[in-house]
Amino acid sequence: MDSREVRQEFLQYFRDHGHEIAKSSSLVPKDDPTLLFTNAGMVQFKNLFLGLEKGSYTRAASSQKCVRAGGKHNDLDQVGYTNRHHTFFEMLGNFSFGDYFKEGAIDMAWELLTVGYGLSEGRLWVSIYKDDDEAYKIWNEKIGLPDDRIFRFGEEDNFWAMGETGPCGPCSEIYFDQGPATGCGKPTCSVGCDCDRYLELWNLVFTQYDRGPNGELSPLPKPNIDTGMGLERLAAVMQGVYSNYDSDLFSDILRLIEEFAGSSYGQDKKGDISFRVIADHCRAVAFLIADGIMPSNEGRGYVLRRIIRRAVRYAQVLGLKGPFLHRLTDKVVDVMGTDYSELVRSRRFIDEVVINEEKRFADTLFHGLSLLKGEMDGLRSKEKPTIPGGLVFRLYDTFGFPPDLVEDIARDEGFRVDIGGFDQAMAEQRAASQRSWKGSGEEEIPKIYRMLDSRGLDSKFLGYETLKANARVISVLKDSQEANSAGKGEGVEIILDQSPFYGEAGGQVGDTGWIGNDSVRVEVMDTIRYPKNLIIHKGKLIEGMISTGDKVEALVDEARRSNIAHNHTATHLLQAALRETLGEHVKQAGSYVGPERLRFDFTHFAQIAPERLKEIEMLVNLNIQRNLPVATQILPRDEAFKLDAIALFEERYADQVRVMTIGDGISRELCGGTHVMTTGEIGVFLLLSEGAVAAGIRRIEALTGEGAIREIQKEMDNLKGISAILKTTPDQLLARVQHLIGDQKEKERQIESLKARLATKQSEDLINTAKEIKGVRVISQEVAVANPKDLREFGDHLRDKLGSGIIVLGARGDSKVFLLCRVTPDLVDKYEAGKIMKTLSALVGGKGGGRKDLAEGGGTKVSELKNALSKVYDMIAEWKTIA
Repeated sequence: MDSREVRQEFLQYFRDHGHEIAKSSSLVPKDDPTLLFTNAGMVQFKNLFLGLEKGSYTRAASSQKCVRAGGKHNDLDQVGYTNRHHTFFEMLGNFSFGDYFKEGAIDMAWELLTVGYGLSEGRLWVSIYKDDDEAYKIWNEKIGLPDDRIFRFGEEDNFWAMGETGPCGPCSEIYFDQGPATGCGKPTCSVGCDCDRYLELWNLVFTQYDRGPNGELSPLPKPNIDTGMGLERLAAVMQGVYSNYDSDLFSDILRLIEEFAGSSYGQDKKGDISFRVIADHCRAVAFLIADGIMPSNEGRGYVLRRIIRRAVRYAQVLGLKGPFLHRLTDKVVDVMGTDYSELVRSRRFIDEVVINEEKRFADTLFHGLSLLKGEMDGLRSKEKPTIPGGLVFRLYDTFGFPPDLVEDIARDEGFRVDIGGFDQAMAEQRAASQRSWKGSGEEEIPKIYRMLDSRGLDSKFLGYETLKANARVISVLKDSQEANSAGKGEGVEIILDQSPFYGEAGGQVGDTGWIGNDSVRVEVMDTIRYPKNLIIHKGKLIEGMISTGDKVEALVDEARRSNIAHNHTATHLLQAALRETLGEHVKQAGSYVGPERLRFDFTHFAQIAPERLKEIEMLVNLNIQRNLPVATQILPRDEAFKLDAIALFEERYADQVRVMTIGDGISRELCGGTHVMTTGEIGVFLLLSEGAVAAGIRRIEALTGEGAIREIQKEMDNLKGISAILKTTPDQLLARVQHLIGDQKEKERQIESLKARLATKQSEDLINTAKEIKGVRVISQEVAVANPKDLREFGDHLRDKLGSGIIVLGARGDSKVFLLCRVTPDLVDKYEAGKIMKTLSALVGGKGGGRKDLAEGGGTKVSELKNALSKVYDMIAEWKTIA
């Protein structure tokens, strides 16, 4: 079987056994802020396992894309050095939420492996938790596995827990015997050995306990099943190869690397490490970017940047020069795009991100090599033959240098490398990373909302059709707790059985308005939606008392909703204009849609030129003037993608999706927000600003409708006001300002010329005041300048005229004294300007200092300036005593 057939066989088997086939979720965990990346199949089902959500099915299966390259789960440094570690991989898994348990999981796993995949029963071994007699009995008596092929291991190997407390349980691992040739050859070699003979193939987790704070295990009322099997490992087994990298998932990629490198994989042990690193990393890079992650210096983006740079560095070991990685990510799209359409949709964008990052790294790499060379030169001069581990770590962490590359360079230069110190620094960083990881992604959903959702509470949204509706109160919350009722003046959260209020989602803010009847009135100040169909109205009781079961009328603020709709449809027009003007690599990376303004974040690599911004603004306004229809369709997700509907990177879409189409396809997006019926309702679009918010992410802010008109009027008023002040008209304002600037520059030139002439005259006068002390000409005088800058320039001019000597100048500012001392180059070995200035500044109540040839200072005792300057001659005369 090829890998696609392996995947399809797995999913079809569980589909035939009553499982819902769940689409792989994004690599960005949407509902779990504790994770850096999706790293297991169970992540998208976590809330079902915890009982915080209620699904429409009790058994599911998936092929989940996963990344383990950061945070607590990090295989990055092992990739390339083993046959089966990866940054990106697919996890095949089946799950039961209170449905079947151990017997069902074991039975289906065994049948699929031995019948579906045709693996020899004689090559399959299992491990169980040491106290799990139930699992042993199923394996031994039901499956018929002999006792000597069932191994009992402890908690470290065969007991799974979500955390220190909470759901947990024993697990059973299925191993595949790859044969003695792949083993270590030791007499003790068996299941659990670190060698490659007994390959861990499929892990079956039996979540049956709840661990309390005291460590006590209590049986769960409904135990669950969570299994995981790496597609890459299974494909290698099915294809009769001993390394995941020899499977068809990697073969096309490795052949392309061979073509670039001019050498073959499998010929050189050291070179093979580089081949495996590059082949693995290009897959991770393609999938991470397709899911909306951009290279940056923090969080997920930093991990992506490290993966890219690690691939580039190992490519240099193979002799690859110049940008190449984008051609490999393109090959990943060819190999995987049939099963992951997001890769195909993002092909061009992935190319541009990778090329941009490769070019960026070329500069960084140059600086890294320069740093290493400089450090080695310094060590060589001190006759220290060892490169410190801290330096190796800094090169690795900052510049992406693998330590073995540093070792290669060091060996050629006759140095050793402190790898122990590097390992220690790596361990410290890993520990710090785990401690500092605060989570990311969406804010965690409050437990009270999850609890209500798990009870089956549901709010039907009516806001697409109406802004007013009759409803029944199904829950009242006060201080994040459920209450039977709430009275006047209290802050409340109200949940209705149906509501026209839009809950904040997709960048669009929540509605405001009123809920009430003849005896109660609640002002709704915000509306949110959790987790799926629970609409929560946040507000304050203005009149009366509200209770669960009350019948009320819900009324949305119509004018505010209308302004929001203007801005939301405008963001769709804006994205269409950006893609038409800049290219299809433009993708939404965030947004804010409120009643007063809109903000749109998007992927792009450079500042947009003013002329381009005008073009984008004009394009949006032309499509508004055309009064194009805005149509809504409810379509199957896959059908919507076939129509090239734009979707958000990280969004998890249901089987049925809402597609918003403007005109004949000018814009087509998956969107759950509220919109205008025709684009003409927007009125006008005014682009306010464009700038960078992160690496590769730009932001546009804009206004529409009345807000845009008011802003235009304000700008016109400013133009008229400035024109009146400058005694011209708005159409002549630019020419008038240019003329004034020209006049200003000419006056500044004349002033500088006069200052130079004055300085020349003053310096001639001051030179005549010079006193010769011990064979040195000394000038110490007050001059009329306005600031330290002018004082420096005057001092430079006087030094050039004097030729040889010591110059001390003072000037008065606003309640301040400025001092300057210059010693000509021929005298710096005898006199120090810095020491002279330190003493003088103290006399005027301040501080000063500087170099031997130039020093500056000052103070606040203006009245002491004359006295301080007079002291200079005595200081020079007594210099030996002072020095």
